[in-house]
Amino acid sequence: MQYNKQATEHAKEEVKKVLGILNEHLKTRTFLVGERVTLADITLVCSLLWLYKQVLEPSFRQSFTNTNRWFVTCVNQPQFKAVLGQLQLCNKMAQFDAKKFAELQPKKEKVPKEPKEPKSQEKKKTKEEKKPAAPEEEQDATDEVLSSEPKAKDPFAHLPKSPFVMDEFKRKYSNEDTLSVALPHFWEQFDKEGWSIWYSEYKYPTELTLTFMSCNLISGMFQRLDKLRKNAFASVILFGSNNDSSISGIWVFRGQELAFPMSPDWQVDYESYSWRKLDSDSEECRTMVREYFSWEGQFTHVGKPFKEGKIFK
Repeated sequence: MQYNKQATEHAKEEVKKVLGILNEHLKTRTFLVGERVTLADITLVCSLLWLYKQVLEPSFRQSFTNTNRWFVTCVNQPQFKAVLGQLQLCNKMAQFDAKKFAELQPKKEKVPKEPKEPKSQEKKKTKEEKKPAAPEEEQDATDEVLSSEPKAKDPFAHLPKSPFVMDEFKRKYSNEDTLSVALPHFWEQFDKEGWSIWYSEYKYPTELTLTFMSCNLISGMFQRLDKLRKNAFASVILFGSNNDSSISGIWVFRGQELAFPMSPDWQVDYESYSWRKLDSDSEECRTMVREYFSWEGQFTHVGKPFKEGKIFK
């Protein structure tokens, strides 16, 4: 699949967290449950197999000594070897190969077009005369309603063209380092007349319970805003822990007004948040953009530790 630097780095951190938990569990245990191999060991070894074969190079796995010892012990049991064979642990982490990725993509074969013979006016006229009239298809009630509905107008159509190309920034953000490449590009190209930056905060933090449910709340909002993606970008972060969390984010919109009221399709969730427009020239705005876009920083206005972030792009 296409390489995404930020997603890759985030995945590495998640792997480290999980291996750390497992490492602590195995500190006083030979196997996961009891004193012999069980279904738990078989299942987890198979889940970790490709990590140990392609990702967990020596420098990455060296701090998880208990997990390594358990994994090697399991895969060297005769019953494991009979299925998995002799396992070679990863020496160097697999890297994305753009050339190989391009080669693996299906290529569409171009069908050569046959040269068209010039048609005389006489032949064309004869053909038109012979062509039978197409029978009129009866429209059902649904077709009639749909055809009578006016086509949706672009809510941003009235705005003048802006030199800031959002798609170009999104490519930088997805594929290159955030702090050294994407953020400098953002501020160099940002058009403060044509775009605006907003800070959002969830109004009802006391109603947030389990963190995974709060993350689903953010993802659900993003899904319902699919048609806004071309003219917006956001980084929304969940802070804290279970039953003690908050949600806030930084949004970039086309134009100077909050985008959600511009279309009925975008108004489902936005009223659950408070919105404050930021001055793009202010130090506060630049600090918030850096912290929320990179998922790193003090976040002094929040008062809770970073838990998980979601990107709308």
